[in-house]
Amino acid sequence: MSLLWEIINIICSSAISTLIPLLVAIAYYTLAERKVMASIQRRKGPNVVGFWGLLQPLADGLKLVIKEIIIPRKSNVLLFIFAPILTFTLSLINWAVLPIGPDILRADVSLSILYVLAVSGLGVYGIIISGWSSNSKYAFLGALRAAAQMISYEVSISLVVLQVVLVTGSLSLTNVILAQQESIYNIFLLFPIFIIFFISVLAETNRAPFDLAEAEAEIVAGYHIEYSSIVFAMFFLGEYCNMIMMSALVNIFFCGVWSFFILVYYLSSYFIFSIKTIV
Repeated sequence: MSLLWEIINIICSSAISTLIPLLVAIAYYTLAERKVMASIQRRKGPNVVGFWGLLQPLADGLKLVIKEIIIPRKSNVLLFIFAPILTFTLSLINWAVLPIGPDILRADVSLSILYVLAVSGLGVYGIIISGWSSNSKYAFLGALRAAAQMISYEVSISLVVLQVVLVTGSLSLTNVILAQQESIYNIFLLFPIFIIFFISVLAETNRAPFDLAEAEAEIVAGYHIEYSSIVFAMFFLGEYCNMIMMSALVNIFFCGVWSFFILVYYLSSYFIFSIKTIV
């Protein structure tokens, strides 16, 4: 019994110590992004809820939680609810193999790069299932466009990762970081490949100018048009979690930076842009 409790304690402590900073980083990254857009448009952005707008992500999250979940009458209810859960779960489990720091690693997998590519490839199923189960032509069209874009750019991402593996001689993310710290960073050695990977990451995460899946003027926000409340929030959180994960992979593959510093960056970026806006 004590052994079982010890295993449960280790699993829970490891998951909590990773997921809580990650979810906080996701929340405040959305706020930092809104601050950047406000600065570009010469306005202040969120600054009402809490000091410097610090409580804005909590207010938005509470609003989504207490809203009613509206399920289309002719939709497949089981798949309709399962799709956002799948998307959010897949975006989180990739962090199990990402090296947080020199001595902080949740799962020391020798083939962690293959694991990341495999889990990332499964993300397209959540999009397809959500578009099909909604029983809406707009959602289905958005799902097809998003799936086509993700599958297309996964090819280029895999080819770029193959170059990194050939240079470092390992399929382990930890070894990729250590190899760069001992010699030269891959961003100098594989600079044209870095540009290709960066563009592919923008397309994989549906960021501008590759946000074709959410062309509001054409298909009304894409595959999640029929979603509301917490199930929509799962899509939203999964998308931003993938963005931070891809940012971590860019730094691991080409800059030899541990994932811990990526989370610290996203947590601190909000305060930087808040101070800039106030000044």
